[in-house]
Amino acid sequence: MKIIACGSVPTVIAPEKYFTGRVWQTPIIEKEAPARLRAIMVGFEPGARTHWHTHPLGQTLYVVSGAGLAQSWGEPIQAIRAGDVISFAPDEKHWHGAGPKSAMAHIAMQEALDGVHADWLEKVTDEQYGG
Repeated sequence: MKIIACGSVPTVIAPEKYFTGRVWQTPIIEKEAPARLRAIMVGFEPGARTHWHTHPLGQTLYVVSGAGLAQSWGEPIQAIRAGDVISFAPDEKHWHGAGPKSAMAHIAMQEALDGVHADWLEKVTDEQYGG
């Protein structure tokens, strides 16, 4: 058994090359091979969002607070709220983030394939975000 004490893992501001707006990340777990799981608590200020991206083995989000938006390429934007679970298939191009006027936090869970958890793509434009 391993216990990671609350407060022992620092929260960081997410890099601008993957996010628009102010986003913070607190790692929960990153398992060593042969396991592949990574889980991160991600908080988005109003209007903040990821860039378009994919995950080689898919991704699951659990919204823990607030309300936000998520979209898969070619599909309409969907509202997401605290308590929702969102599942993206492997290599499904998507983005997610806070609503325009509401903060949102979720736990993001994904597995690595050959050490890769995500493939980051272009920014979500203001026009795409606005619907």
